[in-house]
Amino acid sequence: LSLQSSVLKWIKENILEWKNCIIVSPDAGGAKRVTSIADRLNVDFALIHKERKKANEVDRMVLVGDVRDRVAILVDDMADTCGTICHAADKLISAGATKVYAILTHGIFSGPAISRINNACFEAVVVTNTIPQEEKMKHCPKIQVIDISMILAEAIRRTHNGESVSYLFSHVPL
Repeated sequence: LSLQSSVLKWIKENILEWKNCIIVSPDAGGAKRVTSIADRLNVDFALIHKERKKANEVDRMVLVGDVRDRVAILVDDMADTCGTICHAADKLISAGATKVYAILTHGIFSGPAISRINNACFEAVVVTNTIPQEEKMKHCPKIQVIDISMILAEAIRRTHNGESVSYLFSHVPL
């Protein structure tokens, strides 16, 4: 019972070709998160890092890793306006990924997020229910939700009873 095991379960149950996937971090900061998931699935990982040119130039996204002919699964802790993950998805498709999914712990989805997701090449954008998504899902069929209420309930129960909560986070959480 952990956030990571919920994500692994979703991947195995919803992505037919999961054994031919590659777990991708949209920024260097998420490297630990994606390597942990990739290890558990016994698949490769890749990451995208932003290369700053000059102060007045747009960042360039650089993909490190080979996604050609693979299903790419972008994993991040949160997405707000979704500019970064949509840009990353385009990068993955242009680098030869066959499909792109996003799995995010917190889907904030403000401003242009929903139209960006609708116009992006995602098969699905998967979020947990830490933020209610019913309204957003009406406008975006790509959004899918993993229910983590039992994980949160167990963490609260353990805290209330003075029990260890650390086992819930024995693997790097999303």
